[in-house]
Amino acid sequence: MLISTPIQRLRLIGTIEGISFIVLLSIAMPLKYMADIPMAVTIAGSLHGLFFVLFILAVLHAAYRHRWSIIKMGLAVLASIIPFGTFFLNKKLPER
Repeated sequence: MLISTPIQRLRLIGTIEGISFIVLLSIAMPLKYMADIPMAVTIAGSLHGLFFVLFILAVLHAAYRHRWSIIKMGLAVLASIIPFGTFFLNKKLPER
């Protein structure tokens, strides 16, 4: 599958960012606080931070190319801070 449009890129990065957020919340945080393994949050949190930045850049690129309003951009960014939000966003994005 060739990722050639800003929307396709946003979908892919959104999926990766969403998975990393769920892993951080459901696996790494319990390991830190219940099993006293803080390294789990260090690793998962760092990866999630990277994917979050890439997601924001992908939103900005898609917004620029498709002339999104500030509100639409804000809603896309808001989706990244709500668990499972990026998956919902992917369903709402146009095909191209």
